[in-house]
Amino acid sequence: MSSDREVVAIPYSFPVDSNTAILTEKYSAIEEGVVTEDRYKIAGRLMLLRSQGKISFGDLRDQFGSIQLFVRSNEVEDFALFNSLNLGDWIGVEGRVGKTKKGELSIFVEGFTLLARAERNFGDKWHGVSDTDTRYRQRYVDLWANPASRETFAKRFKMISLMRRFLEDRGFLEVETPILHPISGGALAKPFVTYHNALDSNFYLRIAPELYLKRLIVGGFERVFEIGRVFRNEGISPRHNPEFTMLELYQAYVDYADIMDLVEELVCFLALELNGSLTLEYQGKTIDFTRPWRRASLEELASESLGYEISLETPFEKLVEIAKSLSIKIESEWGAGKLLLEIYEATTEHRLWNPTFVMDFPVEVSPLARDHRSKAGRVERFETIVAGRELANAFSELNDPREQRRRFSHQVEMGRAGDDEAMSMDEDYIRALEYGLPPTGGLGIGIDRLAMLLCDASQIREVVAFPAMRPEVFD
Repeated sequence: MSSDREVVAIPYSFPVDSNTAILTEKYSAIEEGVVTEDRYKIAGRLMLLRSQGKISFGDLRDQFGSIQLFVRSNEVEDFALFNSLNLGDWIGVEGRVGKTKKGELSIFVEGFTLLARAERNFGDKWHGVSDTDTRYRQRYVDLWANPASRETFAKRFKMISLMRRFLEDRGFLEVETPILHPISGGALAKPFVTYHNALDSNFYLRIAPELYLKRLIVGGFERVFEIGRVFRNEGISPRHNPEFTMLELYQAYVDYADIMDLVEELVCFLALELNGSLTLEYQGKTIDFTRPWRRASLEELASESLGYEISLETPFEKLVEIAKSLSIKIESEWGAGKLLLEIYEATTEHRLWNPTFVMDFPVEVSPLARDHRSKAGRVERFETIVAGRELANAFSELNDPREQRRRFSHQVEMGRAGDDEAMSMDEDYIRALEYGLPPTGGLGIGIDRLAMLLCDASQIREVVAFPAMRPEVFD
């Protein structure tokens, strides 16, 4: 881009009084060739510019959409300056609203103000930006050059707002809990470690807010939720970003069956509000969110995939044989529950397309869930699977401090055996349980994955504004 463009004083503000959405809604029905006497001031980026002698046309894009600019040399000062603008320059314009003889809704410009230079090229309106590294690393360019990206993020941000409204309408209170944790816990994942100088201690970026939210239930708040960032020191893939957004909620006096109903209601509400239908197209296939969703145990679903029955009661040697046949790398510390989970994930999870509640996980892989009331060795836990991926994880929450201590102790042993995703002993959380946690249902929903479904995005980086990437090297 040329660096010798005319020096223009940039104002500190510009008094806009409308936007492209308002003007489009109000004037889209006027007849071709009609120019009203209604004057407005709007602002945005210039994303198209073409000159035809004494007339120039521009495309002004703001947060809400775009509108054509119609500029005559005899109606504006600095017509030459207008024609020297570059794509991406921020401008404010004033003029009358009308339609050209070709029926294009336009602002017939009577004055314009340069608000900021775009010193780097935004590219062409018709081609946008297709290089994925540029799109993800320089999202600020992608959002202007590719309107579909802006639509995706507008939908994501609205989705989060709607989630808050849905929960608040049902009596939930939005709360805040720490991001720096003195003990890593709340989920099975490898944490990020940092160091606090003043406290002379290691801290962990939270992998889940669960244990603090349940402390609030102990403290007397009966319905709480938090929408916030969590961090897991794991790989990056089309479905994983090490920093992601989670909705977690806890409700006293309910169990996991009640939470299933809540998940159905919430997701169906969002699908209707954002897409107008419970039947969505995702990556060329249809997802039907119509209630009720299927509910089946992990063992039942794995048995269906294998073509023969498998369960926690299957002899351990047989589970090992099945796992080896699936090329599952078996760790020496695994029990039957972990083997069963690995077999399910290898054979079944990716095949579940329409929403499915996968229920009743083994105790071994569920250290924070309450024992199943009628199935020994299982817990009252479900995962919601849609389009072959986990969307939600929920429990009837374990509220027995002695059993919680036993489960934490097992996790500590797993950690000593080399499991870097194992939880630590959290004495304060056990102390909180000793004060009494009422029967409680808890839920975690991955907001990024839900946004992928509702926005028909194949990659998590399509719905995360600034995804994790290798550091850029500047010359």
